[in-house]
Amino acid sequence: MVVLALINILLANYTELKFRVFDNFPKKKLLKGRTKFFRIPNLNSDIRLSRKFKFAKEHAKIKISLKRYLIMPFEPEKFVEKKISEIQKLIKGKAVIACSGGVDSTTAAVLTSKAIGSRLTAVFVDTGYLRKNEPENVKELLKGLQLNPRFVDAKEEFYEALKGVVDPEKKRMIIGEKFIRVFEREAKKEKTEYLVQGTIAPDWIESGGALRDTIKSHHNVGGLPKEMKLKIIEPLRDLYKDEIRKLARYLKIPVSEKQPYPGPGLAIRIIGEATPEATDIVREACAIVEEEIENAVKNKKMGKPWQYFAVLLPVKTVGVQGDVRAYGNTIAIRAVHSIDGMTAEYSKIPNEVLEKISVKITNTLRDKVNRVVYDITNKPPGTIEWE
Repeated sequence: MVVLALINILLANYTELKFRVFDNFPKKKLLKGRTKFFRIPNLNSDIRLSRKFKFAKEHAKIKISLKRYLIMPFEPEKFVEKKISEIQKLIKGKAVIACSGGVDSTTAAVLTSKAIGSRLTAVFVDTGYLRKNEPENVKELLKGLQLNPRFVDAKEEFYEALKGVVDPEKKRMIIGEKFIRVFEREAKKEKTEYLVQGTIAPDWIESGGALRDTIKSHHNVGGLPKEMKLKIIEPLRDLYKDEIRKLARYLKIPVSEKQPYPGPGLAIRIIGEATPEATDIVREACAIVEEEIENAVKNKKMGKPWQYFAVLLPVKTVGVQGDVRAYGNTIAIRAVHSIDGMTAEYSKIPNEVLEKISVKITNTLRDKVNRVVYDITNKPPGTIEWE
């Protein structure tokens, strides 16, 4: 009754609401008109919201999360205490964790390490689809956090597995399975059956299942093979990105503000076959986008986007280099503002910054890229990553 009363108060005062989608949210409207159903976790009944509302289109508009504000606010210290106890009960003996060096997996690693200490091994896999200097940076990070790191060079395995593959869902599925096979090998060395992952709520929401449509299969959810020899532990499964950052700050993790980076890496920033040659192109373009945007933020020319990168398109266009005809690839720049990744708004990057990025990309990759475009699509309708 208390929850229902709170909902009525909120609906009476706000018309622009954004509700996070939970596991049991219906794929299609159950009733025509203005009525929608939501299931609140830990409650036994659906709650019908009869007042008309619309989803917030901008990240700065009022956002109300039923789970967070009507059940309880997120408190990192209580979450850590609870999860340490849960992890200790779940994991008997050793465990390995898939750790990419991103905020999700690193936070999961630090949290799990607090629970089981040196029995945890953090496995970092170089897939060949990492950003420029990423392997070196992650090695330094994991060593500094004393997470008992192990580094696996699996570039040739991933390149071979993705040879000839152009469909984005197939890419994600293949990458997900390949990751598991690598972790199975590493877990066998440690004589453990437990694999910890930094899965968060948007991962399983977008991966579909039950009544949810599949937006894209995240490698650590929809990409998991049906047959595997590991028991998956996901301590951050119910958290959203803004909550993860709060938790990372509480745990004093250096990468708490690091921009999101997809598990499949540059393979899904190449539209088409993710060949080593195409990967080299988009890796350099991503590095330029990151460097120039971060310089512009430092010089107070713009606010820092939530995520920013480059995409290699399967489109070649005619250009001119000096007095010579050129026929090169096209790079798309993507930068968005968001809170939790569930919705996003494209960043209004100043034209002078976009021009600087374009000139640097075409000069650096002059024999490979001769056109640069900027993506001004919000989410929805477009996802943040192109694949």
